[in-house]
Amino acid sequence: MPERDTHQPLPEPELPGEPIDPFVEHRRLLFGTAYHLLGSVADTEDILQDTWLKWRAVDQASVAHPKAYLVRTVTNLALNHLTSARAARETYIGPWIPEPVITAPTAAEESEMADTVSTAMLVVLETLNPVERAVFVLREVFGYSYADIGGFLDRPEATVRQILHRARSHVHARRPRFDADDAARKQITEKFMAACHGGDLNALMELLAPEVTLWNDGGGIVTAARRPLHGPDHVARWLLGVLAKPDSAGVRLEPVVVNGELSIVGTLGDFRIGAFTYDIRDGRIENIRFQVNPEKLRGIQAAD
Repeated sequence: MPERDTHQPLPEPELPGEPIDPFVEHRRLLFGTAYHLLGSVADTEDILQDTWLKWRAVDQASVAHPKAYLVRTVTNLALNHLTSARAARETYIGPWIPEPVITAPTAAEESEMADTVSTAMLVVLETLNPVERAVFVLREVFGYSYADIGGFLDRPEATVRQILHRARSHVHARRPRFDADDAARKQITEKFMAACHGGDLNALMELLAPEVTLWNDGGGIVTAARRPLHGPDHVARWLLGVLAKPDSAGVRLEPVVVNGELSIVGTLGDFRIGAFTYDIRDGRIENIRFQVNPEKLRGIQAAD
């Protein structure tokens, strides 16, 4: 494998009339595949860089199906990375939350995919082993056939079916079930921001479910709660305490679609410094995932 040239940019889209390089043509698919497997924008971009280097080095004329070759390459590179990343997460400081990305689903298929890329779903996918996660993502998210997946992963089709059955059962048992439609989510989000901006403890507590839990990912880089917080009183007081600190002066909370769902980002000046993603059940916020690790905020600085 060629050495990685970390300074070499990935190819830009061709001008109209020029032939489209398969890597450029399928880049969005490749990004989505790697991100679903890794839950990290930075790691996904590294995998795409390595995939591009492999694609550049191969005799492209001999590749009968470029799209399949690229998906296979990005999947296996992501699997290798995921295996090592899972070991590294055992020593991660505080809760580990997937890296948020700004999304703006407009087409029907993108709206359907938004459910699989929600932060809650990525947390569930973290509980699968790497191969189960790859099979589930390739089949359930991107709709590849069992034969195709077997080819990507060098496994018999029957084995792929067994792995998917196991992964699907695991996901369905843990997949969150929430009932807020877009209008309700928008209303609750606005009330949440107003309560936080106004420092209104009672209003904030009324928005939180009795069993609410907050996870805060600072990665040991910035100050963050290293253990989950439980209960409306504890969570609400902690949130308002964070916003009342001198370091939080001037922070604005803004509604933004993150991982396919209306969420909240914290902005200081022109820079986004944190992201709240959350689940809603029976009109109240049940789970809050608060990402403030500066190394995991690349995906909320600008939409891709």
